[in-house]
Amino acid sequence: MTTAVTDTAAATPPASEKTTPITPPTSPPRRRAPAVRLALRSYFREMLRYRLLGATAILAPALGAICLNYVPPLIVAALVGRLTTGEVLTRELAVPYVVGFVSVMLAGQALWRLGIHCLNRVDARGIERLYVDGMDALLAKDASFFHENFAGSLTKRVLSFASRFEDFVDIISFQILGQLLPLAFAGVVLWQYDPWLVPVLFGMVVLTAVVVTPLIRRRQALVDEREEAWAKLSGHVADVLSNMDAVRAYAAELREAAEHRRRVAESRRLTLISWDYHNLRIDTLVTPLSVLASGIGLVLALVVAARPGGPGVAAVLVVVAYFAQATHVLFEFNQIYRGLERSVTEAAQFTELLLDDPTVLDPESPEPVVAEGVDVRLDGVRFTHGGQGEPLFDGLDLSIAHGERVGLVGRSGGGKTTIIRLLLRLMDVDSGRILVGGQDISRMSQADLRGLIAYVPQDPVMFHRTLRENIAFGRPDATEDQIRAAAGAAHVLEFVDALPQGFETLVGERGVKLSGGQRQRVAIARAILRDAPILLLDEATSALDSQSEAHIQQALWTLMEGRTAIAVAHRLSTVAGMDRLVVLDRGRVAEQGTHAELLAAGGGYADLWRRQSGGFLTE
Repeated sequence: MTTAVTDTAAATPPASEKTTPITPPTSPPRRRAPAVRLALRSYFREMLRYRLLGATAILAPALGAICLNYVPPLIVAALVGRLTTGEVLTRELAVPYVVGFVSVMLAGQALWRLGIHCLNRVDARGIERLYVDGMDALLAKDASFFHENFAGSLTKRVLSFASRFEDFVDIISFQILGQLLPLAFAGVVLWQYDPWLVPVLFGMVVLTAVVVTPLIRRRQALVDEREEAWAKLSGHVADVLSNMDAVRAYAAELREAAEHRRRVAESRRLTLISWDYHNLRIDTLVTPLSVLASGIGLVLALVVAARPGGPGVAAVLVVVAYFAQATHVLFEFNQIYRGLERSVTEAAQFTELLLDDPTVLDPESPEPVVAEGVDVRLDGVRFTHGGQGEPLFDGLDLSIAHGERVGLVGRSGGGKTTIIRLLLRLMDVDSGRILVGGQDISRMSQADLRGLIAYVPQDPVMFHRTLRENIAFGRPDATEDQIRAAAGAAHVLEFVDALPQGFETLVGERGVKLSGGQRQRVAIARAILRDAPILLLDEATSALDSQSEAHIQQALWTLMEGRTAIAVAHRLSTVAGMDRLVVLDRGRVAEQGTHAELLAAGGGYADLWRRQSGGFLTE
């Protein structure tokens, strides 16, 4: 934990860098104001969650500041007041004041340390909870959200949302309440000497705040743009690093490096604009204004305290000490706001993502799911990608009986994979219904629906975890025998012994240590272990060689027994043995029947079969 606040949004530019003209944007980035409010609400909720601990963390530093900075002048003033009445400074007179002075200073240090101790615990618990809440919020988003946002940018934002809580709490506790509560104490004390001292003290503080606050608000738009640029820069870095094989394969290193330099330069430009606006507009005004206000305030306070019939010399000492502290607050006002601004702005970058509710939602009262005898039916389904343009499906009807094995075929763009995604509720239909076991899937919880499905995508998803964990991902409670049996059925055991640590081998980010065929076998083993009543296969054997495919096909036929199976395929030979083939063309069912029936019909499927080259469709 740290109580010092510095602006480290970007590396300090070279001294030779020319100052960019300050041109504040005419309007702030979209929806930033509600995002800031949401971020503040999240932070204050965490501060107040731990009542006793939080109250101690907030009040102890303020009480410590009073003991360290505001009580000692009173002790000194009391002693001076006695001496000015003619008393002689003796040991008996001085000892109580010295003991009191030392005791108060020690108490102040103890309270300060207690505040830090409690604040550390509030910070740690709050950060932990915000990390969890942030991840939960991201996991609640639907597929379209992740299609529109860089993973790297999301990572930066969710981590900043949690980590900036520490800065926020430190500033609130030590630099805001730790300054304002002692000033309130000073006001009470000065009121006892002379009520006129109080408006003088607070007048200089209010005057500075009134003049500076509008400038700070205008700077906020600049800071928003700066932080947005840095978030996009982080996203670009993560995007390049996660696709480094493609970058190298296409010799795009120089191009991506140039793009990175362009983004860095833009981020630097916006950073300089926000810094220059701060330094040239705000600092230039705040510093002389603070000096002027504190000077005038001190002179007026001394006039009030030292006037004939006034509170006397002792009050002058207190006034000088208190106004010195007030001046210190004025000088820190700008720095305090910069730290608060930075922490809240970065948190708002994340909370802005939460302003849009997910488009795929669970019903308030989900229906219980019948896990056996599940058929699948699309009933008058209308669906438009992105909700705009021409619909892909417009009244699509399709029924698949329980235990039936159906292949979806046709040219690209016909809607095959979209049907798979709609069945998984990765997106929702515009109208119509999708029924599983006679139940509308929109009335089930998403977790219950997906618990009925084993899914093997064309691009198998691998986690940077062990091979064992990847196979058991859909069934983490599986036994060792069950994992090995699934691995054997999917022919994973054929290459496990060649791995450095067998099943305990880390497969690398996105499974880069495995070949495409090996990743696909792992995905199939995961589906076999899942043992769900519905099996969805999206080009599940596309990355396999012919010999491996023959073995896997046999495993898949065994897996399909007794299950409702839907397989998407461009290579028609992989689904020719299915119970029924459905030919999709531009979102409609053009033909359906067995392989033999469709060939005999001589329609579009027969034409596709004849035009295949090497087992794939010729577009």
